[in-house]
Amino acid sequence: MRSGNPALNENTFLDVGSGQVVSRDPGQVMTLNGTVNKTGLLLLMCVATAAYTWNLYTGPESMGLLMPYLLVGGLGGFIVAIVTVFKKQWAPVTAPLYALLKGLFLGGFSVFFEAKFPGIVMQAVMLTLGVLAALLLAYKSGLIKATENFKLGVVAATGGIFLLYLVNIGMRLFGFEGMGFIQEASTIGIAFSVFVVIIAALNLVLDFDFIESGAEAGAPKYMEWYGAFGLVVTLVWLYLEILRLLAKLQSRD
Repeated sequence: MRSGNPALNENTFLDVGSGQVVSRDPGQVMTLNGTVNKTGLLLLMCVATAAYTWNLYTGPESMGLLMPYLLVGGLGGFIVAIVTVFKKQWAPVTAPLYALLKGLFLGGFSVFFEAKFPGIVMQAVMLTLGVLAALLLAYKSGLIKATENFKLGVVAATGGIFLLYLVNIGMRLFGFEGMGFIQEASTIGIAFSVFVVIIAALNLVLDFDFIESGAEAGAPKYMEWYGAFGLVVTLVWLYLEILRLLAKLQSRD
């Protein structure tokens, strides 16, 4: 079993040390309801800190005030995410910390887009929630099934996208122009963003599958936090890509 989300890979639900999933007492095992509740809590925490940095914006002159929050939230969230991936047992602490830090970043990041394209943030939020609901319904109804071929395709596409992003960042760091279509609102640039949004959305299906598999296998209780963390990671990525796509579309008007 595979997932394009690095937080939910084929070893996610294996018991540490033994390499096997261990059944536990009913009150000590991962459940779908528990994971859903914790996902909702993480999203609320993320929205709370995002609202804080969002409200710091009072005009173009206040943009400088947002930079520390962008740096702390972005870098801190990345570090905490890496720690969580390697230390799943810490998820009850690190998952909320990730949500709080990522919210700081998202609030400041969203302001830059909202200042240029009024109303774009609400559109991106509603589209993200809509995609989440639609894919959850499709998954539960069996319309979309996380088969091995489906997983392999999504994982390969996700890996290719992140490799492309890394190469682009490296080119810019060394003074090269980079891959313009990633940022530009050209036809190719918009098509690329549409493709990335689709792949990010399909990762939700893989996340649903892994969370459901963990609950069925009787994974330890802390995996509810870890599963919620993985799902939030995908939702954050999906929101950012939808925001970038909408910005490209509106810049062409």
